Amino acid sequence: MWWDENLLALFRKNLQPTITYWSVFFSFGLCIAFLGPTLLDLRCQTHSSLQDITWVFFAQQFCLLVGSSVGGTFKKSLKLCLFILLISSLTISLVFAIIPFCKHVGVLVMVMAVAGLAMGNIDTISNMQLVKTYQQDSAVFLQVLHFFVGFGALLSPLIADPFLSDTNCIQSNNTQNGSSNLEHIRNSIVPNHPGNVSHYVLPLDGPVLSNVSYAFWIMATINLPVPIAVFLLMYQKGMVPGCKSKNGSLLSADELAMENKRETEPNDEKKPEKQEEHMQEKGHGIHMLCCQNKRFWNAPYTFFAIHVCSAVILFMTDGIVGEYSGFVYSYAVEEPLSLAHKTAGYLPSLFWACVTLGRLISIPVSYRVPPRSMLFINLIGMSGTFLFLLLSLNSIPGLFIGTAFLGLFLSSVFPSMLAYTEDMLNYKGCATTVLVTAAGMGEMVLQILVGMVIQTQGSYSFLVCGVSLSILALSLFVVLVVLDNMHPRGLEGSSDKSPDLGSGQERYQQ
Repeated sequence: MWWDENLLALFRKNLQPTITYWSVFFSFGLCIAFLGPTLLDLRCQTHSSLQDITWVFFAQQFCLLVGSSVGGTFKKSLKLCLFILLISSLTISLVFAIIPFCKHVGVLVMVMAVAGLAMGNIDTISNMQLVKTYQQDSAVFLQVLHFFVGFGALLSPLIADPFLSDTNCIQSNNTQNGSSNLEHIRNSIVPNHPGNVSHYVLPLDGPVLSNVSYAFWIMATINLPVPIAVFLLMYQKGMVPGCKSKNGSLLSADELAMENKRETEPNDEKKPEKQEEHMQEKGHGIHMLCCQNKRFWNAPYTFFAIHVCSAVILFMTDGIVGEYSGFVYSYAVEEPLSLAHKTAGYLPSLFWACVTLGRLISIPVSYRVPPRSMLFINLIGMSGTFLFLLLSLNSIPGLFIGTAFLGLFLSSVFPSMLAYTEDMLNYKGCATTVLVTAAGMGEMVLQILVGMVIQTQGSYSFLVCGVSLSILALSLFVVLVVLDNMHPRGLEGSSDKSPDLGSGQERYQQ
């Protein structure tokens, strides 16, 4: 078995919280991927233009960034974190249920803004709680967490597909003219960059024929067990008013051995640790430099440099995910490849399928391979894949092969970077908010910037941007490794880690 007994015992001890965080991240994935396929039907529902309806992308993405930043402020207590997760997951179900009743684009934009805030809170809090729970062993569980977001993002378009309109859903005299380009328009729509479809004119007035409402109601129903799971976790921990916590569960043999090991520790070692845990429950941990202003400004310069360097790397790698999935279709249908619209439409699906597959593969791999090594492999593979795509510029098989490998190499960058950065900073949860926000910002900003470059320089610049960003990310990773070796971990109390969480480094060295 690829899990050792200590890790399995730790997982059993935190089984319910872990599965709850995974399920909440499934909600995040379900909500993040449905807009693209359903956007044309939502345009018909709201009787709006293509330029107006793309504002829902901006509202969702911008408020996701705000929610990611705000989510870090809720880490003072587990009760507050779980309450925000409950409200956020319930909000996503309500958003799915309400969307079919939004008949004006302004109302839909407001609804998607609320969804974005909920998604941002889920993104930050779920990552943060898993890191706090598993610390050195968090890499494996973060990979599973991000597999669930990929699974949700893969599932929502599949649910929507049978209910999408095959012809223009607004019936008018111009319907036939717009219908011939409908699939091409749907694949060409890029979040935060409406310019690539601005030349298409679709009817705004007429009766609407669309069944996409059923897709949203199905997704709302599928998501309902998630807030129920969060509520049950709150109930189990006695955080529901009027309910007592259930503390009578029996420990397994492995967990009992760990508890006995803690009890046999000398008092002078155990007492500071218990005091630190008590302080962290109140929201001011002794060594949390990022939360204490006095110690924050006295932190070594490497503390700040690690945050900045890791954030910029994720800004670029998550930006590559957004710009590649958004523009690969448009690149494929133009010269020199000139692929048929239907064939080119498989490329984004192939990319996301390989991202999800890569996250699944990374779960057992991350158990044996440390996060730093995984990041090195991913960034080298990403740069090599872009160079391969650039060299095979006129090859259709090369484009499909490169797309598949790029999805695989990009799949585990974020969870590996989060685990590696928190390891450098001794698992105090300081970096999670910064990294989540930077990744979301990169996905939003780079789509706009790369789209502007493509419009001015042509489709060839799509791959040139990819090569430049990937090589720059790899160079910054080398800087990050140097910072890792320079960073004085002892100043942050790395010796205070509990013994049952120390198996991570030993496992990688075997």
